[in-house]
Amino acid sequence: MSDFDIVRKAQQFAAKAHEGQKRKYTEEPYVYHPMRVAFWVATAFGDPEVTAAALLHDVVEDTAVTLDDIETQFGSRVAGLVEEVTDVSNQSDGNRRVRKAIDRDHLAQASPEGQSIKLADLIDNGESIFQHDPGFAKVYMREKEELLAVLSRGDKDLYSHAEEMLTAYFDGEKR
Repeated sequence: MSDFDIVRKAQQFAAKAHEGQKRKYTEEPYVYHPMRVAFWVATAFGDPEVTAAALLHDVVEDTAVTLDDIETQFGSRVAGLVEEVTDVSNQSDGNRRVRKAIDRDHLAQASPEGQSIKLADLIDNGESIFQHDPGFAKVYMREKEELLAVLSRGDKDLYSHAEEMLTAYFDGEKR
């Protein structure tokens, strides 16, 4: 499969998997979110498999797609990257704070590429939540501040962008 083919196939796969899903605040098709994440990641790495994983980063959490499905379609590297950024906590693990700590510990073990996908996800989600839900943004941004502390192996430009977004939010909150 060529570099272009794997990215195109991942975009089509993500679009089909997320078909009918809408973003909470904008009602835009959900697939636009992983497409934006993939753009950030492609800009940082230029690696088609990492870009494909970015396109697929939410399918295991949000659809009926399994990691085995991803491995069958895209290979073990892409499936491994998706696994690195997929939440591992369950409702039965405890309250939101406990679950986020479990997921954060999982992400701390992720590869630089996996951490970069999560940084791009944080950036896209953070901008949307900051703009559309100031009440929840207080909770979300605190969680992401803690998450950022374990994503230091990710792409430095993405890390800086996420850090600047959080700094701008917290500076604005103090006013």
